[in-house]
Amino acid sequence: MAHYPDIYVLRHGQTAWNLAGRFQGHMDSPLTQKGRRQAHEQGQLLAGLDLAWDQTDLFCSPQGRAVETAEIALALVGQEARRDARLCEISFGAWEGLTLPNIEAGWPHIDHAGDPFLWNFAAPGGESFGGMAQRLGDFLEELQRPSVIICHGITSRVLRGLWLGVDMEAMGDLPGGQGCIHHLSALGQTQMRL
Repeated sequence: MAHYPDIYVLRHGQTAWNLAGRFQGHMDSPLTQKGRRQAHEQGQLLAGLDLAWDQTDLFCSPQGRAVETAEIALALVGQEARRDARLCEISFGAWEGLTLPNIEAGWPHIDHAGDPFLWNFAAPGGESFGGMAQRLGDFLEELQRPSVIICHGITSRVLRGLWLGVDMEAMGDLPGGQGCIHHLSALGQTQMRL
């Protein structure tokens, strides 16, 4: 396992585009009512942790859905997150704003069924796994103490995978989900839900 401090990783709550099945990437859409409720539940989970907030760093992606999630969740513990662009979601290039059926129709030669996680890095004009791993690895290397991190689905898997020291294929098998917290520590990874 890695030499990094403990991290608590939160994915943003459900958005309008999550609900519609649209790929967001660097584009954005607002949290739904369910997404705001999920962010509130994450705040309740944070409030139940035995964290010394004056000795914990807080970071979030600067994208609107992550910022809104951070504001809702951290309000319950009286904290604010610092924005860090390295925590942005993967760029899906030409696929941003499209649904899976749109993508399958426009790019039939790209096999989604083979490995749904690795497929995310096949978007024309999108971000490579290497590029994403580099920026998230740089972020992890700078951590000095326990940290709460609010980010995105693919970002969360790659970030946690790097922390755990697993390979690219294994990152796709890591648990995901909205409305939960993934705690990574010397004991491994645990998922917390209300």
